[in-house]
Order: sequence, then structure tokens, then C-alpha cells
Amino acid sequence: MPDAPILQVTDLSVEYAAERQDVRAVDSVSLWVGKGEFVGVVGESGCGKSTLLFAIAQLLSPPASIVAGSVSFNGQNLVTMTEKQLNVLRWRDYSVVMQSAMNALNPVISIGAQFRDALQAHGRFSAADIADRSGEVLALVGIDRVHLKSYPHQLSGGMRQRAMIAMALLFTPDLVIMDEPTSALDVVAQRSLMGQIRELQRTLGFAVLFVTHDMSLVSHYSDQLLVMYAGQVVEIGLTRTVFDTPAHPYSRGLLDAFPSVRGERRRLTGIPGSPPSLGRPPSGCRFHERCPVAEAECTTEQPELYPVGEVASRCLLNRPPAVKG
Repeated sequence: MPDAPILQVTDLSVEYAAERQDVRAVDSVSLWVGKGEFVGVVGESGCGKSTLLFAIAQLLSPPASIVAGSVSFNGQNLVTMTEKQLNVLRWRDYSVVMQSAMNALNPVISIGAQFRDALQAHGRFSAADIADRSGEVLALVGIDRVHLKSYPHQLSGGMRQRAMIAMALLFTPDLVIMDEPTSALDVVAQRSLMGQIRELQRTLGFAVLFVTHDMSLVSHYSDQLLVMYAGQVVEIGLTRTVFDTPAHPYSRGLLDAFPSVRGERRRLTGIPGSPPSLGRPPSGCRFHERCPVAEAECTTEQPELYPVGEVASRCLLNRPPAVKG
């Protein structure tokens, strides 16, 4: 854990209200993000990654709600804040980049007008100041200021996504939360955008919480990695350590499902089956039905996050010797 985390999430749980039984999409998740740190959150679709992000940013809407835990940002608990108090922090101190920029941007308002609205929501600025700042942040992401007059549909997918990132940097926030910002882009555009995000982060000093299902992306850019499965964190630690020596069978399965451009050629194995229903998660370890090394007790006993060197793993095989038996 960093000495002074700007974001500290503790035992956060989120449920979706349903007629028969509430669905717990995020189950007692804890994480820490230090100043200037890049933290990646990975896992298959439906594992609770985006719900976790929206809960941290306080952007959940019914039927979803936080039922337990806290989200401390710069020492303030966001969970207990009113909407008015949150609006003071949003975009100024922390901002969010959505998965699809075409859906997040207003299609009938120019990029410049949307930048102006964001700036005016947090202070009084002259027209000249707004134009200057808007042009500055567009230049940061490699877009000519002439596109302040453009509408979202007039920009390519990559340009729209970069325009969203530019808008997120209008006030140079301490934290930028990103929900799969590269998922709609081709491989070349993905690499270009990720390089730009990392360079901006180093230059401006903001922290990044990055949600994706693509392990290859976070391998090059993140400092810390959380692996989520069925609403829980199953492994957490330094990204390089998780990639070099994954401690959880699910982490190993994710890595085996991605091809490597280096080393010997090997067959991709993947993970059989699919994630369980969060409405009726399996007993014991939630991964045991798909796990190649599951034992009998894995079907009944719920594992905790056990320390394994520099990481923590939610696997009974990693229990300390004193706990076993």
C-alpha cells in the first residue's frame, strides 16, 4: 500500500436490486491508488470491473447501489457525500473517461461547447480563457484546436476518445478513471492512445485507475494490477510480479489465453466454461468449477486473500502453512 494513497477503497460492495434476489456485482473489494500511480483492473466481461469503477466515481444509478464499504478520495469519503458535494469534486479533482466516446459526448454540441460547459460548471472564466484552455488540452492529446468547432460525428473513433481524455484533463485532476477507453479502437490506435495516456500521466502527475479486459494493454503501462473474478479480487500486486509469477489459477488462465510475440511458440489454452451468475455464485471458491487444480475443499470453503510474496491471492492453495488443516 502506498504511503499516502489519494484513493483508498475499503471492503466496497455493490448490489443490483432484483425481484427474487439482489445480485452482488462487487463483493468486498479493497484497493489503493497512490499519487501518480497507474493501477489496472482486469478480468472477463461480467466480473464486476465497470460496476466497481462506477461505484468509485459515485456514478451508479438504480437498481445499483453501494451496500457496504467506503471510498476515500484525498481523505474524504465519497460514499457519504451529497450530490452537491460530489459535483464540486467531479472533473476538478477526479474525472472519468467512458468506454464509448460517441455515447459519452453530446452528438448535437460541438467539442468546444462541451469543454466550455465543463469549465463553467466549476468557475467563472472569460471566453478567451476558455478558448485558450480548450486549445491547450486538445494539443496535449495531439488534436488541432480547429476541431473545437467539430461535432463528435465529424471525428474518427480515436480522435473522439482522445477528445474525451482532453476533457478529463481540463482541470488537471489528481485522478483519472478510465473504463475500457481503447475497446472500440484498432490495435494500432490502441497502442498510440495508451502511449499518449502514459506520457500525459508522467508529465502532469495524475493517477490512473484503468479498467480493461485486455491483459496485454496493462502489461506495458500499469504499476499495480487487480485481477477480478465473479465480483471479487482474486489477485492483487505489482503488475510485473503478477505477469512473471501469477499466484492464482485464474490469473494464469488469463495469461495463457493471450499470445506472446516473444519466446517459444506455444498453444493458447484459454479457460474452459464461463464466469458464474452473480445472482447465484457457486459455493466455496467461485472459480473452482473452471479451475484445473481445484481440490475437494475448494467447493465448500471460501478462500481469503492470502499473501504470496509481493502479491495477494484468493486461493486455498496459497494459504499460509499455519492456516491449513
